[in-house]
Amino acid sequence: MGEKQMRAAHFQIWFLYFWIYAALGWVYEVFLEVVVYRWGFSNRGLLFGPYLPVYGVGALLILVCLRPLSRKPLRVGRVNLMPAVVFVAVVALTTVVELIASYLLEWTTGGWLWDYTRYTIQWQGRICLSASLRFGVGGMVILYLLQPLLEKGVARLGDKRKPVFWALFVLFVQDWVSLLW
Repeated sequence: MGEKQMRAAHFQIWFLYFWIYAALGWVYEVFLEVVVYRWGFSNRGLLFGPYLPVYGVGALLILVCLRPLSRKPLRVGRVNLMPAVVFVAVVALTTVVELIASYLLEWTTGGWLWDYTRYTIQWQGRICLSASLRFGVGGMVILYLLQPLLEKGVARLGDKRKPVFWALFVLFVQDWVSLLW
């Protein structure tokens, strides 16, 4: 396989990870809305499809920035403190991603899609401690449980990866084009 094909395969794999995490983020948001808060169903994003790109971006940033760190031990005696360090780093990273997303949404659409003003520890309704802690737990699940499973699943796709990638990529681009026009 040439360098160009390897880069294309790498992009396809990372796009599939992005899309899966964006879809899982949509499922998480809908679960909270319907089951936990009992507000009823609504599409939780700007796009038509069942995915929230901010979750995909956050997950990829967690993988790129924190996965190497998560594999290193930080021991005090027999206790490995690295999972606690990684948890704090995930909380910080995802909080920054959510804050930036709120500003980008406000800049492009005039508002953002969530409001944390009713939460005790929050800032401008854009971020709050309880959501950040939930994102921390989610990031740990991604790093230590989901990503190893996803890597095996995407590897099992083999040659089927390309058509799956292209189908999802075309739908994703079409969704953005329809939003913008």
